Amino acid sequence: MDEISGSAARAARDLRVVFSRLRRRIREVSQDADLTPSQESALTLVGKHGAATASALAAAEGVRPQSMATTLAALNQHGLIRRTPDPDDGRRQLVTLTEAGQARVAGNRQAREEWLARAFQDRFTEDERATVLTALELMERLSQQ
Repeated sequence: MDEISGSAARAARDLRVVFSRLRRRIREVSQDADLTPSQESALTLVGKHGAATASALAAAEGVRPQSMATTLAALNQHGLIRRTPDPDDGRRQLVTLTEAGQARVAGNRQAREEWLARAFQDRFTEDERATVLTALELMERLSQQ
C-alpha cells in the first residue's frame, strides 16, 4: 500500500474538523428549545424516510430501539408524528410526520439554508464563493467513491 502524503493526511483531518464544526453550527440555527437534539434528529429522519417502523428508524439513526421509542413518544406528545398500523404486518406501526411535523422540518431546513446563504453572502467574495463551489464539486466526487 502506498504511503499517504502529508497533504492528504492534513486535508482529511482538516476536512473532518471543519465539517464537524459546520454541522454543529447548522444544527444550532434550527434547534427548537422544546426539542432535544436527538428528537430533532429523529424528526428529520422521519421526514426523510417517510413511513417507517420505529426499529427501522433506530437502525438508521444508530440507536437502540428503546431509545428511539422514547424519542418517538416525545415527538408524538408534541403532535409532530403519527403512528398507523403497518398494512403488511398489523403487529407493527408505521411512523410518519403530521402536518405540524412536516411544517417544522420544512421550516428548519429553510432556516438552515437561509443562514448558510446569508453567511456566504456576508463573509465571502464572489471569487471565494466560486472557490467553494469548485471545492464542493471535488467533495462530491470524493463522496461517490
